[in-house]
Amino acid sequence: MTITWEIRPGSALEAAAQEWDTLCADIGAMPFLETRFLLPLLKHFGSGKEQLCLARDKGVLIAAALLAPTAWARWETFQPSQLPLGPWIQQQSVSLETLLGGLIQRLPGFALTLGATQLDPIFTPQPEDSRQLNSIPYIDTAWVDIAEPFDAYWSRRGKNLRTNVRKQRTKLEEDGTVLTLDILTDRGSVEAAIREYGRLEATGWKAEAGTAVTLGTPQGDFYRDMLEAFCEQGRGEIWRYRFGDAVVAMDLSIRSPDTLVVLKTAFDAAQKAVSPATLLHHDAFRSVFERGTIRRIEFYGRVMEWHTRWTESQRTLYHTTRWRWSALVHAKQLLAGISRSRQTTTSTSVPNHEVPLSTNADAR
Repeated sequence: MTITWEIRPGSALEAAAQEWDTLCADIGAMPFLETRFLLPLLKHFGSGKEQLCLARDKGVLIAAALLAPTAWARWETFQPSQLPLGPWIQQQSVSLETLLGGLIQRLPGFALTLGATQLDPIFTPQPEDSRQLNSIPYIDTAWVDIAEPFDAYWSRRGKNLRTNVRKQRTKLEEDGTVLTLDILTDRGSVEAAIREYGRLEATGWKAEAGTAVTLGTPQGDFYRDMLEAFCEQGRGEIWRYRFGDAVVAMDLSIRSPDTLVVLKTAFDAAQKAVSPATLLHHDAFRSVFERGTIRRIEFYGRVMEWHTRWTESQRTLYHTTRWRWSALVHAKQLLAGISRSRQTTTSTSVPNHEVPLSTNADAR
């Protein structure tokens, strides 16, 4: 195998979209690694320093990535928080270490390290550590397999979840509240839906943190542009749950032929006591099960308590770093060992009443 890397500005992704998306389809990559997701991401969150990297063997594209410089002589996959995995796609017939080793030699300037962040072992098997490459865990993520009728799946959920859904639904219906799930898939409905979604997020902590999805900001405009692109292809879904006429919960989702990815969830904090997001997921998941075309629902985020109510399935995503020289790995390990040694010495030799304030803060 003779692998050649071609490096272009990140803005060249649009011209390379067909080739990139063909590779995505060949390897069954997640929909958020397609250019329908990545192009709006670059538009709203790119710095202009990103690089498009294309690896070919005898003219055939076997790997591709979007990279960005993070510091002098350091490169990583372009990784805004809106992107669940690093934009690295590859055929599994070639090793990740081989690809990284060739690419680090071709990057602009003089690259000492190259990081591939937030990789999924389903699509990019985690390599063994070596003299010039090491990997570390990132987070555990959860998913729901769809391999049986919904009622069978639901019967195996925990008693607390099933009881909560039944009680909340009964209470609302006894009060005369009509519960409605809308699944919006047309491009023309996206902008109004994103505005509604932002209103829900504004009722909670994200408004205070300044991270709510709001039109007119990079965050809101990205989700609008991206979902419009997917809905135009019939692969974007906005789940909207209503109590009567009031929207109380929403999910933003995209899908490939057999996998649906839940990107974001929001609910009206004023309705928290009646679990609107749980009721949304119960009805929406039933709808997905009954279609018969989707085989997996992916959450792609750090496993939270509410995820574990819906599934027992988890796997670990990881980061990998390729170093230009093995001596750099050794130096890093040596410095890390010295640091740990100093921390141990400090914690065992300093009397309690003289422990530095920073150590107390860490202990809390």
